[in-house]
Amino acid sequence: MSEPGRTGMSGTVKMHAPKSWLSVDEIAEQVPDSALVALPKDDAGAAMATTRALIRRGARGLRLLTVPVGSFQIEILVGAGCVGEIETSGVSLGEFGFAPRFRDAVEHGRIVIRDATCPAIYAALQASEKGIPFMPLRGIIGSDLLGHRPDWKVIENPFAQGNDPVVALPAVTPDIALFHCRYGDAHGNVWAGAARECVLLAHASRRTLATVEEVWDGNLMDDPGMRAGTIPPVYVEAVAHAPQGAWPLALPGHYPKDGRHLRAYLEAAQTAEGFDSWLAENVLQVEAAA
Repeated sequence: MSEPGRTGMSGTVKMHAPKSWLSVDEIAEQVPDSALVALPKDDAGAAMATTRALIRRGARGLRLLTVPVGSFQIEILVGAGCVGEIETSGVSLGEFGFAPRFRDAVEHGRIVIRDATCPAIYAALQASEKGIPFMPLRGIIGSDLLGHRPDWKVIENPFAQGNDPVVALPAVTPDIALFHCRYGDAHGNVWAGAARECVLLAHASRRTLATVEEVWDGNLMDDPGMRAGTIPPVYVEAVAHAPQGAWPLALPGHYPKDGRHLRAYLEAAQTAEGFDSWLAENVLQVEAAA
């Protein structure tokens, strides 16, 4: 793979990762077993390189929060036995079909499922981001979700004249936020662009561990065109350089999903044996080859 760089008036400037950055495997080592790990949806920057590193290191008991839905990243973590619990609005492989290892784990009770909705997940994280204990939400009232979420409380709107129930969602503060961005710089900034889930997670989580596709020449915060989409280092604990770090999922604006790989995965993962063979070839043997 060619080394990333930026092309300007003087040609291509090749950039190496700053010495203070970690490797992808070191990023994975920073995620303790049983941690509450928040992961953005596919098109917001899935940290697939870190996901594979977590599987190789044998992570166990992770509690995942999808923001707000999950797919291939969740599927292989569950299939590899890394997950103990997940809070999600849904997990599937989208146009490629059901997530077979996730579905099998749910049906056989190998993981705990905490059902949620997209607005509820965002609201709970926004409460944490703002430093408040809960966030009110209306749309859940009348659904059977309330019967399965004793931590969600129906309260009366204190400002209403008469009956006006709302649901109070407790703030959720992930232990770790993991995501992949297009750019990072030597100053510790990462550029998430339009992926606002990454910004929300960086603000709401105790720790943020990011991988980046390319190294930016200069300070992202000094560039007026990049500043609005940049997360400063006060919210980012560690960064690793990981070209193609979202593959086989997409990094919007840079590369698409690898449909051929995802279809091949889906065919293999219909059985536990097929998944194990896929994992050995595509994840575990990578470490041996390295």
